[in-house]
Amino acid sequence: MNRESTAIPTPAEAWNELREGNVRFVAGTPRHRQDVDRRAELVGQQTPHAALFGCSDSRLAAEIIFDQGLGDLFVVRNAGQVISTSVLGSLEYAVAVLHVPLILVLGHDECGAVRAAIDSQDTDAPALPVHIAHIIEKIVPAVRRVSGRAVSALVEPTEVDAGQVGREHLKDTVTELLEQSEVISAAIAEGTLAIVGANYVLHEGHADPHIKVGLI
Repeated sequence: MNRESTAIPTPAEAWNELREGNVRFVAGTPRHRQDVDRRAELVGQQTPHAALFGCSDSRLAAEIIFDQGLGDLFVVRNAGQVISTSVLGSLEYAVAVLHVPLILVLGHDECGAVRAAIDSQDTDAPALPVHIAHIIEKIVPAVRRVSGRAVSALVEPTEVDAGQVGREHLKDTVTELLEQSEVISAAIAEGTLAIVGANYVLHEGHADPHIKVGLI
């Protein structure tokens, strides 16, 4: 199976497939495509219909919560879904080489990275290991906006709405994708790609779309 023999879905069709899969997951009626035949079918080439960039949280298993099978999603994940060179390169590969019509950026509630970013602004916050701190720094601007505090002002962590910070960070992530990747922004301008920013609700299991960019 390859892109020459398989029609590429539109961005809207790809998003509908993920939405329907999430509905099946919430209802407890999955239809996985993980069998031996499917595995053999994918040996020669992958043709995912969407790319997903999300948080590494173990509760955010992308193929499961969207009821997708082997070869259906091109998945990129890191703590807090923060943009990096490797993330940009991976998503550009999905767009330019695999021709996915959709990038889903997925955040979630009760995010440890968001909580750490909020707590890091406390005056008594302990120093974080350098690589963790580098991740957290990408989320701090959202913390500052939600708290209404200037860069140098103190923040009281208990007064900051973590859910709102997560949603603001989701917006920042989508914006950064568009600003830093010419491949992605050009594909959106051409109408061959769309981006959806969604927030996954842990106790309910559904993904709520908050941001849509492109023809979708």
